[in-house]
Amino acid sequence: MRRLVVADTSPIRYLHLIEQVLLLKDLFGSIYLPNEVQAELCHASAPSELRAWAASPPEWLIVVAAPVLSDPATASLHLGERAALALADVLGADLMLIDERKAARIASQKGFTVTGTLGVLDLASRRGLIALGPAVERLRATNFRYRPELLEDLLARYRAGR
Repeated sequence: MRRLVVADTSPIRYLHLIEQVLLLKDLFGSIYLPNEVQAELCHASAPSELRAWAASPPEWLIVVAAPVLSDPATASLHLGERAALALADVLGADLMLIDERKAARIASQKGFTVTGTLGVLDLASRRGLIALGPAVERLRATNFRYRPELLEDLLARYRAGR
């Protein structure tokens, strides 16, 4: 059974940058994005290839209007994160894809299962869809921000399991 997954901007952006965005389709079937996240992916500051891709998303990337919810817990988050949380709440999402720690913490407090870019790569590796080491090296070549100990732990588990 496929999970109902809602994504924020960062996992989509970085998986696209390292040419692994199709893992989302392979792992989850479809991904829901609020309009605000699509707008962030199409922003002038995004790489041109990402903007073009997000402007005409594949059929498995379902872009929908997120409800406007007044939630004091999310007031300090970016617009895309707030919209993703609101959409996940309305849809009853099984999983949220969020990298930003504060937003992930709030999503967890609201009862959502949360993972980010590294979690997607880890899951894809465990399912034999990618080699984790090369994917992580490509991610390191971007401006992706991560806690070094988290990445080292992930790579150590990968090396031990090979």
